[in-house]
Amino acid sequence: MPKRNQRRSVTSGLACSALALALAAPAAVAQETAYEVETVAEGLEHPWGMAFLPAEGQMLVTERAGRLQRVDVDSGEMQEIGGLPEIAAVGQGGLLDVALHPDFEETRWVYLTYSARNDEGQTSTYFGRGQLEEGADELTEWEELYVVEPHMDDGQGHYGSRIAFDGEGHVFVSTGDRQMKDFGPDHISQDLSSANGAVLRFELDGAIPEDNPFVGEADAEDAIWAYGLRNVQGMAIHPETGELWVADHGENNGDEINIIERGANHGWPIATYGHHYRTGEQFAPTPPEVAETVDPVYWWDFDHPEGFPPSGFLFYTGEAFPDWQGDFFVGTLAHEYLGRFSVDGRDVEMEERLLEGEGWRIRAVAQGPEDGLLYVLVDASDAPIVRLSPAEGS
Repeated sequence: MPKRNQRRSVTSGLACSALALALAAPAAVAQETAYEVETVAEGLEHPWGMAFLPAEGQMLVTERAGRLQRVDVDSGEMQEIGGLPEIAAVGQGGLLDVALHPDFEETRWVYLTYSARNDEGQTSTYFGRGQLEEGADELTEWEELYVVEPHMDDGQGHYGSRIAFDGEGHVFVSTGDRQMKDFGPDHISQDLSSANGAVLRFELDGAIPEDNPFVGEADAEDAIWAYGLRNVQGMAIHPETGELWVADHGENNGDEINIIERGANHGWPIATYGHHYRTGEQFAPTPPEVAETVDPVYWWDFDHPEGFPPSGFLFYTGEAFPDWQGDFFVGTLAHEYLGRFSVDGRDVEMEERLLEGEGWRIRAVAQGPEDGLLYVLVDASDAPIVRLSPAEGS
């Protein structure tokens, strides 16, 4: 039986918006939320993505090392699921996101993103699916749905990658720019012939929708829905508007929250608030200065002390925390907290930091389908899954 931590109460405080700081606006009035933290399971190796199995009291959790675990959310017991494709767990690559078909109880399809090798030994981001029958310990009927080209050497990271369904028969997959450093118009994220540094859109069976924006264009990849992105590791559909929101990594800050637009160039690296890691110098104009790119709705300036970088994205719709309904949550890696953001149309403000001081790189966040609690993946070599619930008496 995995070791379980006792519940402990925590109160989190305000974090000012980078946008507000950039505009020299006054800080918002501090808001605090009392919550309790409980360990659900322990001993995972760099967990990356999670998806709840409906009506089964369990979730699927990916480990970047190449394992898929079924976790009982009450006991913390884990069972490894077999039948996965060959995975190249190198650097930032490995087994990445997991998501369930919108009609999972009927279809039993489980979707995965992961890195794998070609015949020359180079790696890229792959997208596929297999079926998992109730109580089974192996995926069957595995289908490789899409492979991002070109493959590159292992030293290049930034594979992405998240999966999201739009509720209209489509699935989105994000990819990374493989850490390409040629910051100019010839960058791979600006190259429509490559699916790197983009958001891709598919039918649920992996086919390319005919209304994708670049279908039929010469020298353009049909799967691309939007481009000009660096390394999207957070992606979610807004529950009211149906818009696709993403959290994208910047370079030396310049991290962004974007609302993805069909066929749009979201700017990386020709329009960014980031600066060069090595020199600290600005290498591109900011998004408002580049008319052909779409501005983010929220960003972290170079001078802001808490550049994210972001991973995981959740719009909260549960009843356990009524004051949070309509807000979204994004994990931060280097700065080790879970950020809560309020939304009014396209106006975004950071409201508070949760789990600050725990020393946890936050990789992903999910809402329990029945309890409305927050479940959080910690990115570490010996990592827990934790659950946030309202503090007693709050």
